[in-house]
Amino acid sequence: MAPDRIRNVVLVGHSGSGKTALAEALLYTAGATTRMGRIEDGNTVSDFEPEEVARESSVSLAMAPFEWAGYRVNVIDTPGFSDFVGDARAAMRAADLALFVVSGVDGVEVQTEALWRMAGEEGIARAFFVNKLDRERASFSRTLAQLKAAFGAAVAPLQVPIGEEHRLSGVAQLPGGRAFAYDGGPKGAPGPVPPEVEGEVADLHTALVEAVVETDDGLLERYLEGAEPTAEELVTALHRGMVEGTAFPVLCGAATRLVGIDRLAQFIVDYGPRPEERPTPPLAEGDALPGSGVVAYVFKTQSDPYVGRIALFRVFRGSIPVDTSLENAGRGGSGRMHNLFTMRGKEHQDLAEVPPGDIAAVAKLEAVLAGDTLRSPGLRVAIAPVPMPRPAMSVAVFPKSQQDEEKLSLALQRAVDDDPTLHLERRADTNETVLSGLGDTHLEVTVSRLSARFGVEVETALPRIPYRETIRGTADVEGKHKKQTGGRGQFGVAFVKFDPLPAGSGYEFVDAVKGGNVPRQYIPAVDKGIQEALSRGILAGYPVVDIRATLYDGKHHSVDSDELSFRMAGILAVKAATPTLRPVLLEPIMKVVVRVPEDQMGEVIGDLNSRRGRVLGMDSDGPTRVITAEVPLSEMQRYSIDLRSVTSGRGAFEMAMSHYEEAPPHETQKVVAASKEEKE
Repeated sequence: MAPDRIRNVVLVGHSGSGKTALAEALLYTAGATTRMGRIEDGNTVSDFEPEEVARESSVSLAMAPFEWAGYRVNVIDTPGFSDFVGDARAAMRAADLALFVVSGVDGVEVQTEALWRMAGEEGIARAFFVNKLDRERASFSRTLAQLKAAFGAAVAPLQVPIGEEHRLSGVAQLPGGRAFAYDGGPKGAPGPVPPEVEGEVADLHTALVEAVVETDDGLLERYLEGAEPTAEELVTALHRGMVEGTAFPVLCGAATRLVGIDRLAQFIVDYGPRPEERPTPPLAEGDALPGSGVVAYVFKTQSDPYVGRIALFRVFRGSIPVDTSLENAGRGGSGRMHNLFTMRGKEHQDLAEVPPGDIAAVAKLEAVLAGDTLRSPGLRVAIAPVPMPRPAMSVAVFPKSQQDEEKLSLALQRAVDDDPTLHLERRADTNETVLSGLGDTHLEVTVSRLSARFGVEVETALPRIPYRETIRGTADVEGKHKKQTGGRGQFGVAFVKFDPLPAGSGYEFVDAVKGGNVPRQYIPAVDKGIQEALSRGILAGYPVVDIRATLYDGKHHSVDSDELSFRMAGILAVKAATPTLRPVLLEPIMKVVVRVPEDQMGEVIGDLNSRRGRVLGMDSDGPTRVITAEVPLSEMQRYSIDLRSVTSGRGAFEMAMSHYEEAPPHETQKVVAASKEEKE
């Protein structure tokens, strides 16, 4: 397939807007499938994972390519739920056009706006499809007004629906002035615009023409002289506007009723950007993509129990015949592209070659991960990985059995490799393996995949909060270790001063010994003993930070002193100092950014205040309100669930570690009591 006959489209939008149904409708209308799958029946092409069938919702991106009018259209269906926004963001790197699917019932929602910003950052063309216009309470005019309010005057309707709600029967197209009627089949019957929408079509056509001619001096001059652009000129001008980001066309219909789907497919091939018109993605190496050689970007990997790791990639330069050897720009090494294929849902179709601009998959390149660049040997260019949202919720993961424990580490690493929005860490201070993701549903699906793909059963719990301790007082103490066992004894004495340091200073050890009372070879042992004792805490069992320990004198014995003796002396010095150090508990404070509709802002702020949060600021982003706050981590561990409940799923948030600060007395008492109970 020639590159100019390829169209790469990613379907994005809020959960429930009908993206998967639209992908099904496009496949069926194009003849790529023989029936329309239904989400509720669990038989759609793109929602084939067990978790998707059970939830009746997409949890991972999927390919749905089809042929239309001699063009190859690569459709990427993405999840709309905020917990899986990483897949939508990754798919934008492979696409040339982001088609925003908006429910004609619910209108513009929070996730739509978040995805809009991401598409803008990627620099790809954008358009809208107003879906579900056959549903009760659906309104194209209301939704169009919301789109213009949220995304500006460049929102340009190309169609209007004929009929409303259950009376929806077709669409009228502005360029060309034709209507298409649907009677249960996938192809619309062309005809004149019906009288009931003639006025609306005329008004919108005039507005469209005026918007388009503003982008072209030649068209504007002719228009002012009384000559309207032809339909072909409008197509050309709108295409250019989409590529340049100055025009965002709006189409409409109903996926489940197959209304307007054929017109959407035709729009994609007529108006959609060609692969070579896509802006160059950000580069991590090199100044520009080369004129020759191969450069491909891996935007998604997934582990298959039968064929190993599958890597989905977009070719940005060159052509990849089967068995081509390419090197991994970021990780080094090279791999041979033995098994090239295209994917339609879970089905594979082998390929002999992948042309420039196309999207394909390769299996068994185990060292390749999402975000990697594959290139011809010798090229010095690499595409920067897609920026991913930070994790918003964490769970501690425990194996259910000894057998699971042996496989858990590898299974978790594979899950993290396949999903860049997951984060895995081993917390030494709490002795927990912690898995972090974008929300509770994200983590639940990941745990389910551990069982389905890797045969590992796990249990989860909220992680322990990584509190810290510090001191407000000082101490000057003697740490003395003396032990006589009949033979050689143990003896070490350390005189140590303890002082508080400014927040964020950590731990400081000062060697102020003079005169040799502590031999030089034993001073590091005192430091080690002090750090060991501080790591166990002096108040509630959490590491002590922002403290200076100054060793200024000591005593030793020529026979009985050794490293162990002075390490114990350091430990005993901390114990002796505890009564006068006035220890306090430090709790982690998170910076939280919440995006909610305006009508829910008050309720969300009230909820943050109830969590001991401090609201730092409020801002507007179209109809969305952005709240920035600082909130203790202990109050945010279930916030993903609670925010969804408070906002009926319309809110979204991100959080990141900000700093530690002293916990209030009631919180300290609670943590100390819990620590004491755990020890007992």
